[in-house]
Amino acid sequence: MRLIKSNTSIDFISYGKYAIIFSALLILMSFVSFSMEKLSFGVDFTGGVVVEVGYPDAVALDEVRGALDEGGYPGATVQHFGSSDAVMIRLASEEGAESSEVSTQVMQSLHADNSAAELRRVEFVGPQVGDELINKGGLALLYTVIAILIYVIVRFHWKLAAGAVAALVHDVLITLGVFSLFHLDFDLTVLAALLAVIGYSLNDTIVVFDRIRENFRRMRKATPVEVVNASINQTLSRTLMTSGTTILTLLALFFLGGEVIHGFATALLIGIFIGTYSSIFVASALALRLKITSQDLFPPKEEDAEKASRVTR
Repeated sequence: MRLIKSNTSIDFISYGKYAIIFSALLILMSFVSFSMEKLSFGVDFTGGVVVEVGYPDAVALDEVRGALDEGGYPGATVQHFGSSDAVMIRLASEEGAESSEVSTQVMQSLHADNSAAELRRVEFVGPQVGDELINKGGLALLYTVIAILIYVIVRFHWKLAAGAVAALVHDVLITLGVFSLFHLDFDLTVLAALLAVIGYSLNDTIVVFDRIRENFRRMRKATPVEVVNASINQTLSRTLMTSGTTILTLLALFFLGGEVIHGFATALLIGIFIGTYSSIFVASALALRLKITSQDLFPPKEEDAEKASRVTR
């Protein structure tokens, strides 16, 4: 199945200057949002209280949220836990408040609406644990990018590696900027989604780079711009097909997955849109600006050895 004809010849590189402006505006928006709003870290990072409540029958989450709003907890995160008669409530930590007092007040608010509510479990996440998670999460992202840089340098060339890493940083920054701008909760599921976005974006970029390397070998008389344009066009159908099917799955998670998976699905949706764009307009374009040539990918010694092996055959 092909969404796009195999003989497409879109001049993507000619739109490079517009892509640079667009990306620069998005990244600038992200930095401005970071400086003014910062990220809205969830309970996993900031610390807080997790309360698990059981009901004899299925309960609607809107009813639980309404009872908590009336009880003075409008910012609580409420989600089903395992089944429709069990609810998990996450509350941000308040200075001077103990978990036992918070859970008692929460249960009083819930009993005012439904006396059958039963407290099953209370957990407290301290701010020190939250700080440790932030540091380890940041290091996980950093180590991933460094490992990818080394991998692409070994497999291709440092000029392509620079393009791949620039695209990954571009995708992560813009995704985080959207979360900061719209005050979306950043928790461990969103961090996992960012790591998934890095893997997805890299996969798309590697497919294009593989085709660029093949075309540099086949299209001996073509310019680097012509090779890159041809490579992007040849992989465009595959890129759009992969992104489209993934987005359909994520839309189902976004609308039907419930609150527990909402942040994860949101981060992946943003990341895949941006990742598809960056694999076309950022990674390869930067390699061109660094003047990538066939000699970079196939040094003269390697080409001579290849010709000699053909002669012996």
